Amino acid sequence: MKTRLRALFCDHLSIMRGKYLPHSKIGDGNTRFCMSVFGTHYDRDLLDAPGSKVKQGLPDMELVWRHDDIRDGWERDTKVVLGDLLDEEGKPLALCPRGALKRAVADWQKLGLTPKVGIELEAFALQADEQGRLRPYDAPGGVVYGTGPFADPLRFNDRIWEMADDLGFSLDMITAEFDTPQFEYTLTFDNAVKAVDDIVLFRLMAREIALEYGIVLTFMPKPVAEAGGSGMHINFSFLDQSGGNALSSGPKGGPDHLNDLARGCLAGLVHHHKGLAGLIAPTANSYMRLQPGSLSGYWQNWGGDHRNVTTRVSGEGGAKARLEHRMADASANPYTAVAAVLQAARLGVEGNLQLPPIETGDGFDRTDAREGTATNLRGAVADLEKDVALSEAVGAGLVANHVYMKQKEVKKTRDLEGDAMRDFYVYFV
Repeated sequence: MKTRLRALFCDHLSIMRGKYLPHSKIGDGNTRFCMSVFGTHYDRDLLDAPGSKVKQGLPDMELVWRHDDIRDGWERDTKVVLGDLLDEEGKPLALCPRGALKRAVADWQKLGLTPKVGIELEAFALQADEQGRLRPYDAPGGVVYGTGPFADPLRFNDRIWEMADDLGFSLDMITAEFDTPQFEYTLTFDNAVKAVDDIVLFRLMAREIALEYGIVLTFMPKPVAEAGGSGMHINFSFLDQSGGNALSSGPKGGPDHLNDLARGCLAGLVHHHKGLAGLIAPTANSYMRLQPGSLSGYWQNWGGDHRNVTTRVSGEGGAKARLEHRMADASANPYTAVAAVLQAARLGVEGNLQLPPIETGDGFDRTDAREGTATNLRGAVADLEKDVALSEAVGAGLVANHVYMKQKEVKKTRDLEGDAMRDFYVYFV
């Protein structure tokens, strides 16, 4: 078989959509999809969501890509590419999450700064039992920071690492997480769009390789009710025009060495805390994870080397100075989530927002923060609707579509619990 092309985009629900195309498409190219994908829910319910044009003939949108963005794939004789979505007039599609991230990057570049991003993904491994029901992967010797066969008896993560190396992904780490069988996957820092492109392709590759071993690798926030949650931590910094780290005020890091840029970013993230949840913790299942004392980004606060705050200031300075936002989970579209975090931070800088005092509590028995996110998806979506500044910064059209779909999701998941809640999401996230 001649090498084919797998052309992909990540939709509003963080589902990867695409087509296999012939060898002749390996170059600058394009293909068409129905725009009403953006009105399609997890259960394939087709809804007249804003911008999806379900009641306007279900027209086409166009996915376009450049030859230079085509990569080797993990399937035999297949290359992969991520592209940008255009509307019927050939203009950037307002609903395109990748476009939202590109706008966020451009907004920062107007300030003379280029965002750099590093993402940490957490995931649970599940297996089907004899009755076909999903159960946690049997790794009885797994412990936090576990490596080797006790943490991963089938060694499917070895194959993921091998393939990541072959494909040029810059892996920083794979390790077992706190709750067996949970794993963390971290890719190194890169320019924001490249970093998120890498994450969405790595996540798809990892899930498809794991499936070859009989493993459903899920990045949903809380697939095992009695275990902890899985997050998508967004680490970011900025290059200035001289190539230096603009968040650095010298060789030392931490909250005692914050510069004005870092303080502004923190202030914006605290100020837009509640609105952010509706975008970056966007499923009913997210609020099983997003709870006080769960190291999940619930509280409206910030701190130093403190895993129980929402935005953590790295203790490293110089070139490694960075902020880590800990609220998101990977049921969010990674492009939308990173765009939202970068825009909230920018609004803090440009609005000269006041940074509240650092969190001094332990986050378990005591917190200084008195407010957190909503406790369910309904409340989080309402908070997002109220945050007009954040919605307009991310993209009013994208957010309107998102709010509509999530309001429908509230109704769809209202009576779901336990395995039924998990199964609504698990094969997609």
